[in-house]
Amino acid sequence: MPWAYLLECADGTYYAGSTVDLDARIWQHNHDDDLGAAYTRSRRPVVLVWSGWFDRIEDAYAFEKQIQGWNRRKRQALINGEWHQLPALSRRSAVQRRDAEADHPDPPSR
Repeated sequence: MPWAYLLECADGTYYAGSTVDLDARIWQHNHDDDLGAAYTRSRRPVVLVWSGWFDRIEDAYAFEKQIQGWNRRKRQALINGEWHQLPALSRRSAVQRRDAEADHPDPPSR
């Protein structure tokens, strides 16, 4: 069964991945120096903080790549199930808000 997943590493960073065997993959991240990812190897132990099931491994992999581009706050919203927050936390939305504020600055206070 295809999964996309998010791990929290011992140093507090996040690692996004995808797999067809979630339990085996998490074990590899924590114990196997040959099959675990180089990133997690030096940040053990890792803990599964989010996972999502997909119909196809290609879809799980695409979502993994999407998560890898997200900032920490957006990843935390995913972990917490705050789906409604995700669009507002996108970098594009932040840039659009910043640009809008630059076009319409607040009047000087007196």
